[in-house]
Amino acid sequence: MYSNKVIIFSGPSGAGKTTVVKHLLKNIASQLSFSISACSRAPRQNEINGKDYHFLSLEDFKKGIENKLFLEWEEVYPNLFYGTLLEEVERKWSNGKAIIFDVDVKGGISLKQHFGEKALSVFVAPPSLGVLEERLRNRETETKEDLQKRISKAAQEMTHKSKFDKVLINENLEQACQQALEMAQYFLAE
Repeated sequence: MYSNKVIIFSGPSGAGKTTVVKHLLKNIASQLSFSISACSRAPRQNEINGKDYHFLSLEDFKKGIENKLFLEWEEVYPNLFYGTLLEEVERKWSNGKAIIFDVDVKGGISLKQHFGEKALSVFVAPPSLGVLEERLRNRETETKEDLQKRISKAAQEMTHKSKFDKVLINENLEQACQQALEMAQYFLAE
């Protein structure tokens, strides 16, 4: 049983944390359950409500904050909220698995503070901000203005990596995935 343990992956947008988390879920699915974050943005193409995110209206998200429905939440950009629903964590733990999170940096820090030693927090970092910018451009999911916001935010987020238990430099995705798998397996075996 792995209930009450959590593994938190955070890092700047485009660092590769989502790909790393998907790799872990594929390789140690019997031990992990993915925590689906809530957000107040519209779904991107191919995103599914309840699978990729719990998509909430801005009004519903703010009501959830007022009603203390979130374990943690952040206003990542003006009127763009992301957070972890308490009921999501309780539901995932009830199935006896550890919970794996893919969250922004502030959310990762908040979750680590909340869970303490029950949590392994991993900061996924790009080899450089230049590489990160190239990755974000190649995704072609952002406007030019949004891209600049993300790059600026990434530079600021990189200053928080020392607040995490581990830093995973994603220079080579295959190697980063393998390192993350080893970290997770070691933590879950403790």
